[in-house]
Amino acid sequence: MPHEEPLPFWLVNVPREQWPKECPEFLKDCGEKDKRIIGTPDAEYKRLTWDEVTEIIRIGRIDTFHRVPSDLRRYRQYTHRLVKEYGSILNFIVNERLQWKTVTPRGRPFEFEDDIKILYNDWPYGLDARIVHLVIWTKFDLEDDPATDNLTPAAQQQIDDYVNRTFCTKVRSEHVRWFKNWRSLKSVHAVEHFHVMLYDPDPEFVETITNGDVPMAEKVAQAPVDVVMPAAE
Repeated sequence: MPHEEPLPFWLVNVPREQWPKECPEFLKDCGEKDKRIIGTPDAEYKRLTWDEVTEIIRIGRIDTFHRVPSDLRRYRQYTHRLVKEYGSILNFIVNERLQWKTVTPRGRPFEFEDDIKILYNDWPYGLDARIVHLVIWTKFDLEDDPATDNLTPAAQQQIDDYVNRTFCTKVRSEHVRWFKNWRSLKSVHAVEHFHVMLYDPDPEFVETITNGDVPMAEKVAQAPVDVVMPAAE
């Protein structure tokens, strides 16, 4: 049988009847890492277990968190559209997702609830379906050590205390983990945030803590891969 050439990365996971004639604009500037992920069939992708998530966070290898290939494709398509519509992802986050009129904090870190908003990660990583991935957005800064690109011990303690009183009163502590992206991994740089992952939490608790939020990935999940969706409802 003749050797079959591999599909270009931009056709993988796309139904044949939806194949574009050329690489879509939102994929043309992909780095090699994203090309490799997007070019992997979803069927070959292995979602991370809770034990694997816990270990990744423990050893600080958060760069190994990846999205499911078709989700990464949708993420790049969606953010490409947001930049065109809003000028930047930051503008969309602040104006549409956070709906903050100002990002100036009212008080000290974690002093006032209105300086904090808990939302779903709009485009979560490829995780066990029982893992809920939240992002805690803050108007205040969390102090980094410029020498290490890590949080200072004081900032780590502040987050620990907040996570314990906010999540560990409703979810078993061994089912709660948090991390903050390295500066080089942040997709949104100008609004402070960190991540919380919960294993198999009570859905009612999650709905309450996020004020009924729905991640953007769910809102566009039913659309064909290359149909441009509206930026916000």
